[in-house]
Amino acid sequence: MSFHRLLLVMLAVLCLSSFLNAQSNQTGSLQEMKGPLSIDMQWFLSYLNGEELEQSFNRFALKRGYVNIKKQINKTFSGRITTDVTVDKEGDGMGDVEMRLKYLYLKTNVPSFSILHKPYFETGLVHRPWLDFQEHINVYRVQGTMFMERVGILNSADFGVVFVSSFGGEMDDDYKKKVNKHHAGKYGSMALGVFNGGGYHALEMNENKTIEGRLTLRPMPEILPGLQLTYHGAAGKGNIEQEPDWNFSNGFLSYECEQMVLTGEYYQGNGNSKGNVVQDTVTYKAVPQKGYSLFGEFKLFNKKTSLFGRYDNFTKEYNSGDVKFNRIIAGLAFYITKSSKIIFDYDKLKYSNKKFPGSDVFEIAIELKY
Repeated sequence: MSFHRLLLVMLAVLCLSSFLNAQSNQTGSLQEMKGPLSIDMQWFLSYLNGEELEQSFNRFALKRGYVNIKKQINKTFSGRITTDVTVDKEGDGMGDVEMRLKYLYLKTNVPSFSILHKPYFETGLVHRPWLDFQEHINVYRVQGTMFMERVGILNSADFGVVFVSSFGGEMDDDYKKKVNKHHAGKYGSMALGVFNGGGYHALEMNENKTIEGRLTLRPMPEILPGLQLTYHGAAGKGNIEQEPDWNFSNGFLSYECEQMVLTGEYYQGNGNSKGNVVQDTVTYKAVPQKGYSLFGEFKLFNKKTSLFGRYDNFTKEYNSGDVKFNRIIAGLAFYITKSSKIIFDYDKLKYSNKKFPGSDVFEIAIELKY
């Protein structure tokens, strides 16, 4: 039995045993077990002006829209459905606003044990280990996708099962209120899962399963509570019939406090989840890739205004020659509420080889979350 299949079986057994244990511990009628239902929404609306692929544009856009429906069944089980509203950019329906599913999963809480605090499983169309973590540190998803998604390595959700836990309890209420309440384990957090591999809006095109995990350590919770060190990696095959290699390692350093957020990450790997970064269509050998990204946010005027910026650098090492590019993002944000904001940003993409067209975009965007 391969390691991938063994890990899948182990996660399935753990998830099933947790489910059966929870069932045996439940008492009371179904009416007593019924928990609250919550609905929240998030929209990314923007005006864009600039040039991309040597074509200028001037347009208003719906970049993204999410409707989250969450149901607490009892202390152990809960469910979530998230619809993803976007604009179809290709095919017969080009330009149509369409709705698809982003998440649809059963969440199973597991009793804390040893250093693991509030562990749980998600089963179904679930979070992958990385972007849910990063997007709660860099909160400017409204501007655009994070580094690894922007360069086409992976996306945020997939079909599978994932185990998530914090380490050693949680940060105090003051930290969670003033800095970050998400993934706020006192000594860090982790996520490990097995997935189809192609992402939430792709059909499964092969029999391979992808292992992906994240390990985050908070080394000095008392002295530097906002400092976290993270390793993130995956091993699998690209989501095409020929199954090119897909594997990577990604290191991430982050620091958060009331006044600022600073992050840096370095990526090195082969191929991507889609399986479309290959040397040729004969060997289907995955292309080695590497890159890094730096991000900073500086909060002003009682955290009602922020300056933010990001620099990405990425290289694809084709046999015919490297393809290198960098991206510069700079912006100003005005917060309407803690979760809703208006941003003004400038986004410039430039390739080292001038035969590849870059982009030059000015944007005004609104994130509404309620």
